Amino acid sequence: MFEGLFQPMHLLVIFFIALLVFGPRKLPELGKGLGEGIRALKESMKDHSNDAKVEAKPDVKPEAKSDAKPDAKSTITPDNNPENKA
Repeated sequence: MFEGLFQPMHLLVIFFIALLVFGPRKLPELGKGLGEGIRALKESMKDHSNDAKVEAKPDVKPEAKSDAKPDAKSTITPDNNPENKA
């Protein structure tokens, strides 16, 4: 059905009709706006696919093992347990 739709003669006819409708001054502005719109669409699709990849693979960092002993103040013992002081 759409075979040969974009033949050179068809594209020239479409360009000529657009030139008649919009005029020679407005046509470059329309082309620029169309190009910027397509570029923004591609960029947002790329960003969206990168975001989906990041969500699919969560960044899990292994916990670092430390040989250091905890501070005496942070360790709860029967002597410094606030529940025992009544």
